[in-house]
Amino acid sequence: MKVGFICFHSFANPGGVKNHILGLSKEFEKRGIETKIIIPRRKLRENYGNKVIIMGTSLPFNIGGTQGDFCMNLNPFKIHKILKKEKFDILHFHNFVVPSAWQILDMQKKIKYPICNILTFHANLDGMPLFKSTPYFSKLFVKRLNKRMDGIIGVASLNLRFFRGYKKLTKVISNGIDLERFNPNIRGYKRFDDGKINILFIGRIEERKGLIYLLEAYKILQERYKNLRLIVVGDGPLKKDCEKFALYGGLENVVFEGQKKDHTIVRYLNSAHIFCSPAIFGESFGIVLLEAMACQKPVCGFNNLGYKELLKGTKGEGFLAEPRDSLKLADILERLIINEDLRKEMGKWGLKTAKEYSWEKIADQVLEFYDECMLKKFDKKGKKH
Repeated sequence: MKVGFICFHSFANPGGVKNHILGLSKEFEKRGIETKIIIPRRKLRENYGNKVIIMGTSLPFNIGGTQGDFCMNLNPFKIHKILKKEKFDILHFHNFVVPSAWQILDMQKKIKYPICNILTFHANLDGMPLFKSTPYFSKLFVKRLNKRMDGIIGVASLNLRFFRGYKKLTKVISNGIDLERFNPNIRGYKRFDDGKINILFIGRIEERKGLIYLLEAYKILQERYKNLRLIVVGDGPLKKDCEKFALYGGLENVVFEGQKKDHTIVRYLNSAHIFCSPAIFGESFGIVLLEAMACQKPVCGFNNLGYKELLKGTKGEGFLAEPRDSLKLADILERLIINEDLRKEMGKWGLKTAKEYSWEKIADQVLEFYDECMLKKFDKKGKKH
């Protein structure tokens, strides 16, 4: 089997979809399944090795308090050339960004060998007013997918709400975690090991990620406790505003580290005593929480749909505040600050939970879904149903 993963988000920056594809590809390769990853270009010079094919262009834009992508292929003949050369058995799309996705599907019709199209949807469109206000567009989109996509995966059940009119196979298959990369045995940074309790934020500094509310909570806490530090890893359009809030608000020991390379993230996680992700909406699953849990860190944040689904019915559910409620978030953080035994207990629970999301287990589910979709599409003689 040969699988082509199609991503519409740049690999130039860290991202959950990027990590998902790399994790799944790595696990497939372990099993002897050949994979290639197709991504759009954002920078003039990009090179990610022979497993990654650059096709099309990605232009970032802001929408609904976060960053989106507009992707297109200026040279449609390159699509045909790549698909004809690679002869994928499965084309596995991750999110669906126009017009590039339609360009690929339209060109794929000309390929004369059996192929199955799968879509994994990572985005939470509930937080995007544009999609709520255009139900006709949504119905038309799903109608076209019924003709061209053989199966749809949601990383959480909320992702599949958008595809209610889809008539083929659907399945919820969660994000996975690389337990070799994210584990508590990798050393943190020595400069943060000085007796202070480190609270860590990792993410894009934009409205959706809610850093300002964590800063408000931290301001409350620093009046009660003098041994705290807030470490902020990431960049984004609201970084300067957050830096000004920290400066003019008299916040002490707030360290803005900027955007860091993927391989350094685990060292920040293992420098932390508490991981906080105050995203207010738009989260589908909570991969950042899972990464912290795999490093045996207690996690907390806001009760957005994605985080709520990940932690539903578990010990972690009680460590989520209502979005934008800085006071409640401060209360949750305080419970963890004053109680080292609770931090250790939640860290052990988090690690045990994270192991249920190993890429080995997630890959089993994805491959099983491939088989189901292929069986439905083709009969024993190789004819389409």
